[in-house]
Amino acid sequence: MLATAASQQIIGEAPAFLEMLEHVSRAAPLSKPVLVVGERGTGKELIASRLHFLSERWEQKLVKVNCAALTESILESELFGHESGAFTGAATTHIGHFERADGGTLVLDELATISLRMQEKILRTIEYGEVQRVGGTETLQVDVRIVGSTNADLRRLAADGRFREDLLDRLAFDVITVPPLRERIEDIMPLANAFAINMASELKWSYFPGFDSKASSALLRNRWPGNVRELKNAVERSVYRSQDQTQAIATLALDPFDSPFMIDESTSAPSPVATRKRPPLLPTHLKQRLLDTEVDLLNAALEKALFNQRLAADLLGLSYHQFRGKLRKFNIRSKPRN
Repeated sequence: MLATAASQQIIGEAPAFLEMLEHVSRAAPLSKPVLVVGERGTGKELIASRLHFLSERWEQKLVKVNCAALTESILESELFGHESGAFTGAATTHIGHFERADGGTLVLDELATISLRMQEKILRTIEYGEVQRVGGTETLQVDVRIVGSTNADLRRLAADGRFREDLLDRLAFDVITVPPLRERIEDIMPLANAFAINMASELKWSYFPGFDSKASSALLRNRWPGNVRELKNAVERSVYRSQDQTQAIATLALDPFDSPFMIDESTSAPSPVATRKRPPLLPTHLKQRLLDTEVDLLNAALEKALFNQRLAADLLGLSYHQFRGKLRKFNIRSKPRN
């Protein structure tokens, strides 16, 4: 894919996210290879684009390749090009992505899926700035900045012999790690509102009425294993399923498969032993046990919210004043220890 415009708006003000953006700003002006790593759905493609548009190459081409979507032979042809008659069906000369991105940036997404043979060819291009089309004899010089993107542990793959260590060394001049959404709790509601407003506009609503307190609390409490992508899908689905566009969103459609008629392909009921809950340890002092649990939850919410008390209150479904009252009741520190 060829990108010709600036990247999409990046929303976030959580400390971990801002630190990552600062890292991007420092790395962008260089022409060295960079790896962008992170869990699925964290926005690695946006960060790769930002590296390009903040660099001196921003007026040149940004070319993105999803390596996982192509077989080895097709990927070789797409990256390096091929000459007419190089193989059956090659009726004309094909310019590869390395040539297309000359002077600009080439993003190799899903980098970990590339075969070892292809990794060797890419390594040579990075080291010498040379490419040779499939079926060709001419060596072409290219000036391309490589940005790799993956959610895999490349160091572990290299240790297992599934990724070339020398290529990893060259690609990992610097590594930018995109934090997962669960570490960006301050960004959940700004992101959710932005996605919701865009969906409301697509539905031709005159305005977006917002989320009610229950829905907001549920958004903050969710773990979001699919990160920003999952949040976006859930918010857009919730908005479009809303029956009244004048009322704040009260019901979240977090699971698109949720239905009373969901297909169950299991052939037998689960074993009673497997589903049996572990019994509580008895005897115990019920009141003290409940108090201890409440204190643990209050402390956990504070740590999760980085001691932002309003966010911590939302995580527990409490109002700010209720949360403050409980902190006083149990004499809990509201600031981290130095």
